[in-house]
Amino acid sequence: MNLPGLPGLPGTPSESPATPQCSAKGCRSDAVWVLAWNNPKLHTPERRKTWLACEEHREHLSQFLGVRGFLKDVVRLEDWEASAAES
Repeated sequence: MNLPGLPGLPGTPSESPATPQCSAKGCRSDAVWVLAWNNPKLHTPERRKTWLACEEHREHLSQFLGVRGFLKDVVRLEDWEASAAES
């Protein structure tokens, strides 16, 4: 699964980078993690939105989503892509 620039996420550039980048504001590091989330007030229970995180920002972004009750799963990017390819 190719995760293009994911427009609208914090820190996501408007053009797609060659390698998926962290969604933390101002971070341009390569993404290592996928944070799958959903806002139950806006999304159906099965829908998953995604943020990407580098090692440095995984915990911070996870806490941001977790405090709001949005975080559903944290998966290594390579595993997320492999799972998507199998579908």
